[in-house]
Amino acid sequence: MKSQWECLLQNLGEWKGSFTGLSPQGEILEDIPSFVSLEGLNNNQLIRQTIRLGEKEKVLEYGTLGRGVLFFENGAFSQGTVQLGPFSEFGAELGLIYKNRRLRLVQLFDSNGQIDKLTLIREYLVGTSLAQRPPLTLEALLGFWQGQAVTVYPDWRSGDTYSTSLQLQLGSDGRIIQSLSFNSRTITSSATFLGSRLLFDQDPQKQVQLLLLPDGASATFPLKVRWRQAFLLEVGWLLQPNLRQRMIRSYNEKGEWESLTLVTEKKIQQ
Repeated sequence: MKSQWECLLQNLGEWKGSFTGLSPQGEILEDIPSFVSLEGLNNNQLIRQTIRLGEKEKVLEYGTLGRGVLFFENGAFSQGTVQLGPFSEFGAELGLIYKNRRLRLVQLFDSNGQIDKLTLIREYLVGTSLAQRPPLTLEALLGFWQGQAVTVYPDWRSGDTYSTSLQLQLGSDGRIIQSLSFNSRTITSSATFLGSRLLFDQDPQKQVQLLLLPDGASATFPLKVRWRQAFLLEVGWLLQPNLRQRMIRSYNEKGEWESLTLVTEKKIQQ
């Protein structure tokens, strides 16, 4: 098992791309060119991180990781709020990595718990070519997916590995039916399809939205995070027509960050 610091080192390099600001409905608000460099110092005991957005530049150096961040062995990671508090802003970043590409998503909620804005970050290693994928479509998601999940925990106890399955199909009433199975549990829900988003609206107090985004990406989040109500934040990335990754950051009923899960799944049938 790699240490968390060794997992971080999978992100070393110079990453070029863009930060795309999105509304909660998926509308593009801005698109800013970006450059992010992660350089190992003192035999990789320190990290120097340079972030350049447009004309603005920020340089950070650190030798330890905060308690709000966790990494997977391939370098995928998430960082963000560890505890939902009353009347305070809340948010998290979820980052996937695949070959010479990174895809990161920031989801921010306002002090009332309402989803406020999202930022989609698409990057590639300097010196390699950028091959972006088409915008995600509902047709690309429909079908039966089988996967492997790895779950890690903020207290750094041993992680769990298990099989998953996900089926998305169009119901006779025009709604989208989702069936998710893992650890001997099956959760079934349904959604209204609204152009570039799926709205899981069966319970008005627990409405969850999935946005179909550029580059094969997706964002899943509650429209409002509430105290005493468990919830999750998710980013998805269609890497190939039959290969997808998802990362899920889960919070319990007390608003505490509980776990982080990385799913790699393959489409078995349409």
